[in-house]
Amino acid sequence: MEQYEPDRLTPAQAAATRRSLRNGRASLTRRSLLRASAGGALTAGGLGALSACGIPAAGRTAGGTAAEDHSAKEKVVNFSNWPEYIDVDSSGKRHPTLEAFARRTGIQVKYTEDINDNSEFFGKIKPQLAAGQDTGRDIIVLTDWLAARLIRLGWAQKLDPSNLPHAYTNLSPQFRNPDWDPGRAYSYPWQGISTVIAFNRKALDGIEVKSVSDLLDNPRLKGRVGFLSEMRDSIGMTLLDMGKDPAHFTDDDFDAVIARLQKAVDKGQIRRFTGNDYTSDLSKGDLAACVAWGGDIVQLKADSPDVDFVIPASGYMTSTDNMLIPNKARHKTNAERLIDFYYEPEPAAELAAYINYVSPVDGVKPYLAKIDKSAADNPLIIPDKAMAAKSHAFRSLTQKEETAYEEKFAKLTGA
Repeated sequence: MEQYEPDRLTPAQAAATRRSLRNGRASLTRRSLLRASAGGALTAGGLGALSACGIPAAGRTAGGTAAEDHSAKEKVVNFSNWPEYIDVDSSGKRHPTLEAFARRTGIQVKYTEDINDNSEFFGKIKPQLAAGQDTGRDIIVLTDWLAARLIRLGWAQKLDPSNLPHAYTNLSPQFRNPDWDPGRAYSYPWQGISTVIAFNRKALDGIEVKSVSDLLDNPRLKGRVGFLSEMRDSIGMTLLDMGKDPAHFTDDDFDAVIARLQKAVDKGQIRRFTGNDYTSDLSKGDLAACVAWGGDIVQLKADSPDVDFVIPASGYMTSTDNMLIPNKARHKTNAERLIDFYYEPEPAAELAAYINYVSPVDGVKPYLAKIDKSAADNPLIIPDKAMAAKSHAFRSLTQKEETAYEEKFAKLTGA
């Protein structure tokens, strides 16, 4: 059993937290909501609050705790999500899909945008969950590494498949079996996040970029290459380039990636490690090519015709933000009905048209095409089967691995 110790951050972990909050996945930009990495999970609010609490190894679950379900009598569901992570109307005040759900079911959704950072939110709900109390929320949306933690702690309820016929049928195959929730017994993705290689065609001036090796080894790109300050993305993409599977790698594999990236840093090939602030440099051409987040590139391509992306033959990294029902939630059945609603193609298409992230709903493309054909044809929003087959997820880490890997990555990036 792993043991979490209170208020014990290494310097590397503290640096990872600052990176994420300042300009990484926790840095919020309009319709570019990229989540805090594992470093963000290790703040005192998240790590320190788990004083002497044993965490089962990855892959084990302790099972959630149900409360009396008041769904039949209380036609409500309390839904906590991130800001600007749902469709809105032209006034910016109404959410058409939530209103459609209410009209159909009679269930009113109390929708709250109170998740600004995974770690901060975990610190907010942890006291109630640890005490076996209701958090006041029926659905919460968490990034995969934190969703995995809640499941391991036994703080998320197992879902009832009979209430999720559309979700079970329409979930995209690429998201069906994460190692932290095989078969999606406890969670369903809200949206997916892709990590790809982006480039500025004008800045490349004829140089071909198709792989991480091209970024690291082409001397004509010296000083004009960017990598992400989020460990899982940069390490994962390089693991793939080296023929390793991010879902099944060893300490030696990780060290080999660090050594390869360190060599590129030492010779000045890599300009810097960035959060989503790379977008300005890429648009201007100060970066010729970089490891990038797909949600950003969808937006950049609309405004910067020279910006484009490529999926390496070795594959690309993907992660998810996920809907879970926390322990003691009062309206479990209502929550499951709302989760299932978003796996119907029509509301899923409305959501994808606004958010522009990877839709986890199989079969949504023709419905999205009726709303926005360019979005439906964009593989960063609706991956085709060939692209989906190239997606890879970073495996769950033990606390010991997380600490060691963050320290090595921080040294590499100079954090």
